[in-house]
Amino acid sequence: MNALRDRGNYAHRLEFGVRAAAGDEYDAERSVRQAVLAEELGYDVVALADRPDTTGIDALTALGWIAARTSKIKLRADVLTPRDPALLARTIASLDHLSGGRAALVLGTAAGAGAAGEAVDVIRALWNTSRTGTVRYSGHFYRLSGAQPGSPAHQVPITVLGDDDRAAADLAGRKGDGWTASYPAELSLGDAAVVIDRAAELAGRDAREVRRELLIRGGLGVREGIFTGSPAEWVSDLLPLVVDHGVSGIVLDLTEVDADGKDLLTRFAQEVVPALKAGVDKVLPDGWQGRAVRSRAALARRAPGVDYDDVPADVAEVLEPGDPRYRRYRGGYLRGGTPGIVLRAETDDQVVEALAYARRHPHLPLARRSGGHGISGRSTNAGGIVIDVSGMNTIEVIDEATRRVRIGPGARWMDVAAALLPYGWALSSGDYGGVGVGGLATAGGIGYLSRAHGLTIDHLVGVRMVLADGSIVEANEVENPDLFWAVRGAGANFGIVTSFEFVVDVVGDVGYAELTHDASDTAGFLVDWGSVVEDAPRALTSFLVVSPARRGQPSYAQSRTMVDSGDPETVLAHLQPLADIAPLLAQQAQILPYAAVMANAADQDPRSAGEPVSRSGLLAHITPEFADAAARVLRGDAVYFFQIRSVGGAVSDVDPDATAYSNRAANFSVVAMGRDDASLDEAWAQLSPYFDGQYLSFDSSLRPGRLEDTWSPSTLARLRDLKAKYDPDIVFDDNFAVLPTTTEKDN
Repeated sequence: MNALRDRGNYAHRLEFGVRAAAGDEYDAERSVRQAVLAEELGYDVVALADRPDTTGIDALTALGWIAARTSKIKLRADVLTPRDPALLARTIASLDHLSGGRAALVLGTAAGAGAAGEAVDVIRALWNTSRTGTVRYSGHFYRLSGAQPGSPAHQVPITVLGDDDRAAADLAGRKGDGWTASYPAELSLGDAAVVIDRAAELAGRDAREVRRELLIRGGLGVREGIFTGSPAEWVSDLLPLVVDHGVSGIVLDLTEVDADGKDLLTRFAQEVVPALKAGVDKVLPDGWQGRAVRSRAALARRAPGVDYDDVPADVAEVLEPGDPRYRRYRGGYLRGGTPGIVLRAETDDQVVEALAYARRHPHLPLARRSGGHGISGRSTNAGGIVIDVSGMNTIEVIDEATRRVRIGPGARWMDVAAALLPYGWALSSGDYGGVGVGGLATAGGIGYLSRAHGLTIDHLVGVRMVLADGSIVEANEVENPDLFWAVRGAGANFGIVTSFEFVVDVVGDVGYAELTHDASDTAGFLVDWGSVVEDAPRALTSFLVVSPARRGQPSYAQSRTMVDSGDPETVLAHLQPLADIAPLLAQQAQILPYAAVMANAADQDPRSAGEPVSRSGLLAHITPEFADAAARVLRGDAVYFFQIRSVGGAVSDVDPDATAYSNRAANFSVVAMGRDDASLDEAWAQLSPYFDGQYLSFDSSLRPGRLEDTWSPSTLARLRDLKAKYDPDIVFDDNFAVLPTTTEKDN
C-alpha cells in the first residue's frame, strides 16, 4: 500500500477555481460576472452549488448561460442534494457539448453514499455509448428500464463531495474521479486520504486516479486565522496541503461573500497563485504541472510495442485504448479499429511531432485520419499509431475577389458548403456532408457538381503539407510543382496535408431530385439511364443506386440528381428524361442551396466494428453488355450495395497528365460493396473487363496489381520516382502505397 502515503506524490496538475454565488431573482447576473472575471484571471474552473430544494436561480440553467459568456473555463455543477441521475446525465452531457467539452460534475452525499454510488453508476452507464442498445439498471435507489445513452463531448469527471463523511471518501476511492471537501472539516485530510487510498486499492485502482480538492473561504488583509492575512501567509497555509496531503484543487467559495468578491478573486489569482506554484515547483519533482494519470484499467489495455512514456508532449491530445474519448477516434464510419495510440494534432508543428513519434516506431502500422469516413483509406489500424487531424477544421476566405479559400483537412464538407453559402459559392465535394476534406481532396472528389464543375482536386491551387522527413512545404504550380501534381490524385502517398487552398465556383440555388424507379428490367434501365446522363447538359450530375430484387420484391433504382440551376423550368427540363426512363415509385424534387443538400450528416461517434469490402471501376459507357453483367451480379447475393456515379463533362476537360487522377475520359464511376472479399471478387470479375481504371476512394481491395489497374504505366512510374524522392523509407504505406523506384514491386 505504498500509495497510502508518499503524501504529495499523487502528481496531479494543480488547479484553481471559484464557487460563484448562484444568484437570485434580484441579481441573476452575479454568478456570470464572477465567472467571466475568473476566466479573465486564468482560473481553471467555475462551480455553482446546485440546490433545487431552495429558491433562487437554478444552477444548471445558470451554467448554460455562463457557457455562452465564456470560452475556456471549466463549468462545474456541484449537485449538493439529489437529482434524478438519468436526467442529470443528459443535462451535463448537453452542457458539455454546448460548451465545447468544459463540463464537470460534483455529487453530494446528502441522501447517503449508497444513493450517490448508484447515481455514479447510472450516469456513467448513460455516458457509455460504446455499448449497444438502451441502458437498464436495477438498484436499491434507482432503476432504468431502457434509457437512451448519450455521451458528453469529453470525459466529464465525477467528483464526490464529503466534508466529514468516511462513506463519501470511500465512495470517491471506489468510483470517483475526485474527492472534494470544505476545509477545515471534521474528517482530517490524513484520515480522508487513508480511506480514499485504501478504497481505491481494494477496488483495483491506483490511488492517484482520485484527485483531492479543497473548498476554502477567507480574505486578504488582517490575519485572523487560516486563509486570512497577506498573500505570503496564504501561501504558507496552502503549501503544506499541496505538498504533504496531495491536494491538487483549490476552490474559493464566494457563495457567502456580500459583494462580487472581485478584489479577493483578483489578488488571489495575481499574488497567491503564482507564489504557490513556485513553492510547489521547489518541492515536488513534477512541480505544479504534475504528470498524466492513467487508471490501472487503462494501463492494462495498452498495446505492445508502443512507447507510451515517449509520447510527444506538444500534440493536442494523446488517446490510449483505455481513455473514454478513444472510442470516438479509434475507427471510422465504415471501418472499426483498435490502434495502440491516437495522436491528435491541430497545428503543423503538432503534426511534425506526431510524425516524428511514428518514425520512432517503424515496426508499427501508421494511419492518418481526417473525417474518418474512408472506404479505401485506412484511417485506422490494429495496435498501431493514428495521427488524427480532425481538429484542423478551419474554413477561411482569403481572397473574396478571386474566390480563394483555405480549408483544413479536418473540416467536413457540409461545414465547407455552409461557410461558402453566404458568398454564393460552392465546391463540388462528394455526396455526404460528413466526409472530411483531407482524404477526398487528395484522391479526386466525385460530387454532385462534377459534370458542371469538375472534381474537387480540379479547384485545388495549393497545399501545405508535412513530408515523411518532418519538413513542412508548400506545393503549388510554382513551389514543388511535381509534388503538387502528385497530391491531386495520390496525395496520401507523400505526406499529411495540413491546409488546402481552393478556387471555388459561383453556384446559386440548385435543383435536386430523388427519383425511385421500378428497375425490374435492370439491364434495360441501366442502359437507358446511362444514355440519358451522357446526353444530358453538363449542368446535370446524377448518382444511381440499384437495389437487387429480394424476398419477392422487384429491383428498384434510386437516382439522386443535381442540376446546376435555380430556374424551375430548366431544372424540370433536365430531369424529365430521367423521370421517363421507367415507372416512378417515388419522386421528390426541389430547388435549394447546395449547402442544404450537403447538410445530411449527424455529429455522432462512429461505431463501426468491421471492415468495408468494396470494389470500384471507371467506365466509359454503360453498354448493353456491361448492363447484362451488372444485372447478373445483382441477382446474386454477393453485392448488397451497387452505385454508379456520373462523371465526364468538366472532369474530362482536364488534361489527363495534369494531375495524378486516373482516367479522365470515363463517364461513370461504379462501386459495389459486399460482405466478404471472396464472393465479391467472384462477382466483380464479371464486370472487370469493362473497366478502364478505378477510383481509389471506393476500393478496399489489397490485391496485387491494383495500382496498375488505377494508374497508367507512365503515371505510376512518375509516382514511383516521386515516392523515392519524398518518402524513400515508405513511412506512408497505409493508403494504396506506391513503392519507390528502388523497390521491385508495388504492394
